[in-house]
Amino acid sequence: MKFKILLVVLCALSTMHIGVAQSDIIQKLEEIAIVEQKVMMPMRDGVRLATDIYRPKTDEPVPIIFSRTPYNFNTYGNGERRTRPYESAYEAVKRGYAYVVQNERGRYFSEGDWDILGVPLTDGYDAFSWMKDQSWSNGKIGTIGCSSTAEWQMAVAALDHPSHAAMIPQAYGAGVGRVGKYMEQGNWYRGGATQMLFIAWLYSVQHDEMRPRLPEGISQEDLNRLQRFYDMSPEHQSVDWSEGLAHLPVQDIIKNANGPVEIFDDMVRRKPNDPAWFEGGLYHDDMTIDIPSFWFTSWYDVSISPNLALYNHVNATADHQYLVIAPVLHCRYKRATENTIVGERSVGDARLNYDDLTYGWFDHWLKGEANGILESTPKVQYYTMGSNEWQSADTWPPSDVQQETFYLHSQGKANSLYGDGQLLPSKSSQEDLSDGFYYDPHNPVPSYGGNVCCTGNAVKGGSFDQQAMEMRHDILVYTTEPLEEGVEVSGFIESTLYVSSDAKDTDFTIKLIDVYPDGRAYNLDETIQRARYREGYDKEVFMEDDQVYQLDMTPLSTSNYFEKGHQIRIEISSSNFPRFDRNLNTGGNNYDESKGVVAHNKIHHSAKYPSRIVLPIRR
Repeated sequence: MKFKILLVVLCALSTMHIGVAQSDIIQKLEEIAIVEQKVMMPMRDGVRLATDIYRPKTDEPVPIIFSRTPYNFNTYGNGERRTRPYESAYEAVKRGYAYVVQNERGRYFSEGDWDILGVPLTDGYDAFSWMKDQSWSNGKIGTIGCSSTAEWQMAVAALDHPSHAAMIPQAYGAGVGRVGKYMEQGNWYRGGATQMLFIAWLYSVQHDEMRPRLPEGISQEDLNRLQRFYDMSPEHQSVDWSEGLAHLPVQDIIKNANGPVEIFDDMVRRKPNDPAWFEGGLYHDDMTIDIPSFWFTSWYDVSISPNLALYNHVNATADHQYLVIAPVLHCRYKRATENTIVGERSVGDARLNYDDLTYGWFDHWLKGEANGILESTPKVQYYTMGSNEWQSADTWPPSDVQQETFYLHSQGKANSLYGDGQLLPSKSSQEDLSDGFYYDPHNPVPSYGGNVCCTGNAVKGGSFDQQAMEMRHDILVYTTEPLEEGVEVSGFIESTLYVSSDAKDTDFTIKLIDVYPDGRAYNLDETIQRARYREGYDKEVFMEDDQVYQLDMTPLSTSNYFEKGHQIRIEISSSNFPRFDRNLNTGGNNYDESKGVVAHNKIHHSAKYPSRIVLPIRR
């Protein structure tokens, strides 16, 4: 009984604390801001998008910081996410900006139907036009957001609205469709394999097609009243995704969790080059961006490599492109501390003053302040793990890197940590050398750490000691000798594998590792390639038994200092689950199949088939 009373008191005190904190920020904001909530901004087709506006109490026109999101920003209720919009608005308003936050079409109080990155690009353009015509606007608009509040910015920027003066996309990979060697379609794919993060994410984010809807044309007055007690936010039951993502077939995972029915059922059937990917809001590299952009990325984000490829693509033709690469997980920039732990590896003091960078950028481009940010800020700021330091460069990768090739070697027994796999700077002179392993899709290699996002409890992101994983015989391990001097690896890591299989289709994975003298083996980046797409994502070419095929893996990315005495290692296998979906090896659709077959896969590394990895090294 005493325990129950104590629990009730603690809950009440916690609620009081949250309520007081919320009341404080609301009071501070209302002292300096004009607050207009649930303004229904009209789009060209008549659909209205719910918009909250916070602007300084002044008769002078002001610039606008605009955030557009699929997430719930209703400020009524308890909890951290309820106060966050007020906090962002307060920070912007006190610096002389109007802060505007808007729900995407079909989300919460916004009208219309939602399709992740499938809503019309014109929604963003129309929002810019509406805002610049307001009497309180100076006509300059900057966009900002992380992840799903960033992903829409690139494609809309390519429309070149005259008021879109600057943008700050952060962890923006879900908005990248095709760029250079990457055909990810908004993080849905990597190398043609499905990234399972979107399944868990859509379960908790998508609304049901049968959801209740507000009357068409409802007034702002009624919306303001309703938002105080109707949230329009569905409540999703908690799911153990460590088990939930293992369900087969893949197309029924959300259904098996009794989840909502909406766009997932369509998206799971799209192939990497499906025309639907090119009809919505994804950015593709045939679009031109020419506005000042400050790009924020991180080494353990799910999409670091395509993010960096996009920066380089835009920087090649547009002026005023700046880049930050932090050693953190997805959207965790401000969580860096003087001892930043990513997974279980310490990467040191990774702090950076993001507020100064953000508002210095907007002050220059939206207010016209000559604050020197362009001159004082390096074009590229990147954090090197291992040496644990921020560095700067004019380009990515740094101009002084040298590409050095390491070739796979063994006597046919590279299986596991205890095998004989080596990475050497010279090709093998022998013929018919290979390492084989069995890949059973019903016993896949588990994901352990890595560059992940949004998978619930199924995968914990970051850098973890891989030694226990490397005990498996379906993982091939290739390692250099201990380094005689320290080397920095900074840039894109290319790899080419020569493979064969007795299956019509299978996958191949690769992971880059920093091995410490005591044996700890910390993962840096990883990728995968589905063999049927080895000749391009516009066609499927199946394998023939005992034929050897060249696989050019999508490039990895990192900046890591391998200290003297450390070793550079790669792991190769055919699964990394549930980071990526399992290839069932049948040659079928995969998403609608429940039974797989075991594949006997080989990595060839002879004089004729020189499997290799190319590292960008700074000595």
